[in-house]
Formats: sequence, structure tokens, C-alpha cells
Amino acid sequence: MSHNRVLWILQWVFGLYFIAIGVMHFVVPDGLPEMMSWMYELSDTLHTVAGIAEILGGIGLILPSLTRIQPRLTVFAAIGLALVMLGAIAWHLNRGETSNVAVNVLNVLVMVYIAYGRSRLAPLEAKTA
Repeated sequence: MSHNRVLWILQWVFGLYFIAIGVMHFVVPDGLPEMMSWMYELSDTLHTVAGIAEILGGIGLILPSLTRIQPRLTVFAAIGLALVMLGAIAWHLNRGETSNVAVNVLNVLVMVYIAYGRSRLAPLEAKTA
């Protein structure tokens, strides 16, 4: 399978994932599974910052590449989400939540691959007028 195809799949899957998690920061539902119970302990400010960053990052993984309008923004979205996940790693490590750290490390690795892939392996050309 080509890098381009793998990148598209990852962009869609992780884009929708981050949009969903970002929305969840604004409407934290009751009865989350134990692995996500940390959401109940975040401050309102952290919910707002993380939610906005994850929603915008998720949109940035998909929309610029899909429309071919400034597709390089996908690279910046992936880098931004990797930075958000590094912050999440620090937060979960401080709380001793190693299973959540593993998920965040995976997210960082995928975001680094998307950033590298869309900048070097299979960059997308911007739409010309």
C-alpha cells in the first residue's frame, strides 16, 4: 500500500478521532469507561484548551488535504496534535496512568508520521486557481 493511501486513512481515522475527543471535552458524558475517567478531573480551562486544540487539529488533518487549499496546514495540524499529546503524556505520567501514556505515545507517533509523510513522503499539491 502506498504512503499516500496510508496517510489518507490515518488522516481520516485520527482526524475524526480527535474531533470526537475534542467535542467530548465540552460535553463530558456520565459513565465514561475507567480508562477515560481522568476527564472528570480536568479543570474547565484544560477542557477548553484541549477541546479546541483537538477539534481544530482533527479538522486540520482532513480539510486542507481534502480541499487542496493550503494542504501544508495538515503538517502543522499533525505537529500541533503531537505537542498536545506530549502534554497529555506528562499529565498522565504525573498521575501514574501508564495505559493512557501508551495511547498518547501511539498518537504522537502517528502524528509524526503524518507530518513527515505529508511533508516528505507524499506531499499534496495545492489547488491552483
